[in-house]
Amino acid sequence: MALLTDSPDRIRERDARRAAGRKRNVGSHLFLIVLVVYFLTPLWWLIVGSTKSNSGLFVGSGGPLWFNDEFALVDNIKGLFEHQNGIYWTWLGNSFLYALTGGIGATLVAVLAGYGFAKYRFPGRNALFSTLLGAVMVPLTALVIPTFILLSNMHLTNTRWAVILPSLLSPIGVYLMRVYTQDAVPDELLDAARVDGAGELRTFVRVALPLLKPAIVTVLLLSVVATWNNFFLPLAVLNDPNLLPVTVGLNNWQALSNAGSGGEQVWNLIVTGSFVSIIPLVIAFLTMQRYWRGGLSLGALK
Repeated sequence: MALLTDSPDRIRERDARRAAGRKRNVGSHLFLIVLVVYFLTPLWWLIVGSTKSNSGLFVGSGGPLWFNDEFALVDNIKGLFEHQNGIYWTWLGNSFLYALTGGIGATLVAVLAGYGFAKYRFPGRNALFSTLLGAVMVPLTALVIPTFILLSNMHLTNTRWAVILPSLLSPIGVYLMRVYTQDAVPDELLDAARVDGAGELRTFVRVALPLLKPAIVTVLLLSVVATWNNFFLPLAVLNDPNLLPVTVGLNNWQALSNAGSGGEQVWNLIVTGSFVSIIPLVIAFLTMQRYWRGGLSLGALK
């Protein structure tokens, strides 16, 4: 039996393809490394900065990206929660209230609307969904002034409802729920439940909802993060310091700390407050990652 061997030309062609593939892999890895460094550098600076005193943020032995000889994290946290009679506690509580209320409400609306768009046929469905997709493309900052005028006419400005009500609708959440529901909930399963005598509400609660759990957690996390990080809307509709979320409250401290403002400079408290404010989000993502990772991956498959 004759041995089959590749010709020299074929061997060279195969080696060239392998070399090109290795170069592409190296380039892709370098690009990903640059992206990781780009996104993690601000977080690292925030962690390092929260351990420095007010003067140590600008002059110190460690430089901007490394620790100084002094470790002032405990003092910074203590000062953060005592400054201005502990108003940071109020801001943190407001952020939790806005994020949880808005996030849960937006998730509930997204689940119901996404399920309706995916599993029901009604006049104007495509036009309504196209309008919703158009809302995804509109920057949120462009809607702040119309939202402010609407809330002002309803006498809701400078109230907690001014932040909560606009947060109850998440167009991207509705879109994700529709895409996920189309793939995760077979029509045959719903038809079987109806044949067994289950009503629409029972079919939705007992059959569809358990299958939608990963997508629900994903939309919930996205909505909570969006409301927690919301800055421009609370800045426009709230005046009472006791109603502000962390984002706007820390911005007020920054404005007072700027040179020439005449206020007390508390840069170390601002940095520490920013670091503390991201801890709840990190905990939420770590504890629920098996759900939201599944929701993002399965919802993308057809």
